Amino acid sequence: MTSRKFSPSDSVILGFDPGRDKCGVAVMGLDRQLQYHEVLSSSNAIATIKVLYQKYAISLLVMGDQTTSKLWKQQIQENLSPTVNIILVDERYTSLEARDRYWIMYPPKGFTKLLPAGMRTPPRPIDDIVAILLIERYLNRLTQ
Repeated sequence: MTSRKFSPSDSVILGFDPGRDKCGVAVMGLDRQLQYHEVLSSSNAIATIKVLYQKYAISLLVMGDQTTSKLWKQQIQENLSPTVNIILVDERYTSLEARDRYWIMYPPKGFTKLLPAGMRTPPRPIDDIVAILLIERYLNRLTQ
């Protein structure tokens, strides 16, 4: 196994927004520092998750609980390890929340800045931002 980027004391959480065609992944430390995020095709999701597990000291995988989550959970456990710690998180309204977060992370420029916030559409898929929100929802549950 390859050496990891962080020591075990710096464990991080992998957020996963599963989908039929595309998925979002994010890696965030317990200190809420974002280490990585990407939108990728569903066919590359398992391979990418494997790489992320080798690169980061991932202690937990947090995944949305809707549409395809049961199938994805099974595939991850079959391809990584049956003991991978996976927690399902309520993902209702995360797509709407991710649209707003996109514009915070990437402030609008040019003519887009002139549009009312509700009329702005992110210029790319935002599944990775949904994965970030899933991690944050999990962490918020721990601190309540």
